[in-house]
Amino acid sequence: MASEWRVLLADDEPASRRGVRQLLAAFPAFTVVGECRDGAETLAALDTLVPHVVFLDIQMPGLDGFDVIRRRTPERMPVVVFLTAYDQFAVRAFEAEALDYLLKPVSAARFAATMARLTRRLRAGGQSASDPVIVVTTRRGAVVVPFAEIDWIEAEDKYVRIWTRGRSYLLREPLRDVERRVRGHGFARAHRRALVRLEAAREITVAERGRVCAALASGARVPISRRRRAAFLAAVRKRGQSR
Repeated sequence: MASEWRVLLADDEPASRRGVRQLLAAFPAFTVVGECRDGAETLAALDTLVPHVVFLDIQMPGLDGFDVIRRRTPERMPVVVFLTAYDQFAVRAFEAEALDYLLKPVSAARFAATMARLTRRLRAGGQSASDPVIVVTTRRGAVVVPFAEIDWIEAEDKYVRIWTRGRSYLLREPLRDVERRVRGHGFARAHRRALVRLEAAREITVAERGRVCAALASGARVPISRRRRAAFLAAVRKRGQSR
């Protein structure tokens, strides 16, 4: 496959740049057109090399990764993937409209997931606005959960548990706040303690005593309360008509 997209690597650590090159070798549609060691070099390379995507370290000599974006402005940046050893910048990274936030050392599986999202973005035209995501802080660092990969969200005491592809993450926000964040992105209330992503629902089933559930692709079955039933089914029909 011929290379379709140009990649710029911006990291002050040669070993880190070399690691990204090795991971990118599995994706022949991408070719590295330049490497930068600091923010000033990165700004110059963005003008001369015009990459489609930049793998951008946050802490670099002189101008850091956020300085690069601020000086160039998000609208003039290529697609940004942050690659850093520090998880505390995750929320700020997505406020800067980054596509993803990878923690060093990144695994091949995690990198492949990023490349799949990156490919979808570039094939769609490379719009600068990020795919909507939720960033969850865990003991192992920040985890990025795209809205499109969430199956359902349930309230757990004062927080919520996000279910995605057979795994779950505890997010320290109340359900009402999370509902505001995902509103307009294909989610609907199934009952007072659960939100379901409509695209994840494979069928609506009726069990004994008229109990209605949303059967999800993951195998989960989320009850739909009598109070929410009409609105939920209307949302399912509207989603189907908009495809």
